[in-house]
Amino acid sequence: MGAKVLHVWNTAGVASVIAKFTDRGFGTRSTVITRKAADKVGLTSYGTAYADGAAKFFGRALVMARGADLVHVHSLDRIIPWLKGLYGKPVVMHYHGTDIEGRWKEKDGRWRRADYVAVSTPNLLQGGPPKAVCVPNPVDTDIFKPRGSPSDPKSAVSFRYGMDHEAEMAAMKLGLTLTWLERWSVPYDQMPETLSRFAYYIDMRRPPAHVEAHSVGKAALEALACGLRVVNWEGEVIEGLPPDNDPMNVASRWNATYAKLLSGA
Repeated sequence: MGAKVLHVWNTAGVASVIAKFTDRGFGTRSTVITRKAADKVGLTSYGTAYADGAAKFFGRALVMARGADLVHVHSLDRIIPWLKGLYGKPVVMHYHGTDIEGRWKEKDGRWRRADYVAVSTPNLLQGGPPKAVCVPNPVDTDIFKPRGSPSDPKSAVSFRYGMDHEAEMAAMKLGLTLTWLERWSVPYDQMPETLSRFAYYIDMRRPPAHVEAHSVGKAALEALACGLRVVNWEGEVIEGLPPDNDPMNVASRWNATYAKLLSGA
């Protein structure tokens, strides 16, 4: 029987994809839990989003961790000292963006207690400890895949995320007709169909109180998997889902990490 892995929180739906493909390819027995309040568009397609308040969910996660062989925490780093204090079992701390960007010193007392520290994009390693590792985000290629060519080869789409002017300038430079969508306005199960109506995805993001994101975002990776071209923060056009973001490749990395942590190596 494979290892029982509890994923706590589901930032950008990444936990669901990791769990789905490690279970499928390597026999892990994964459970993904998050709060409905943090999952407005139904990202937890593999797992459960509970209608808990913050305190109730925190307690639920601690109780459920008792039955797991290993706990993989996403973003919710304040639970790490509790998990290590109560159980001592292996814990992964996985950061995904503004949860750690520029905050490594501030959160030292949390991530330092984890047995393995990961980030989802290389830029997040800046200021981090030597033990931090970048493990790229996986894309669920079961649902994000090419669906034929869009009717307009110069159509583009983007979500409003603090760099509207820059995105509009990039679209103008490339002669694209840009359609804007509001963040969290598209249910997750409708994202493949929505993205596939366009030929380009403009991936320019500036989270509140942070510098522009110099990384390919999760939605942009999903767009690449659907066959769109992506315009990144430098105005470059990229095509094709990188092998590093293939879900089975990412699952293989996580499975090897889990095995090493559980062996005590």
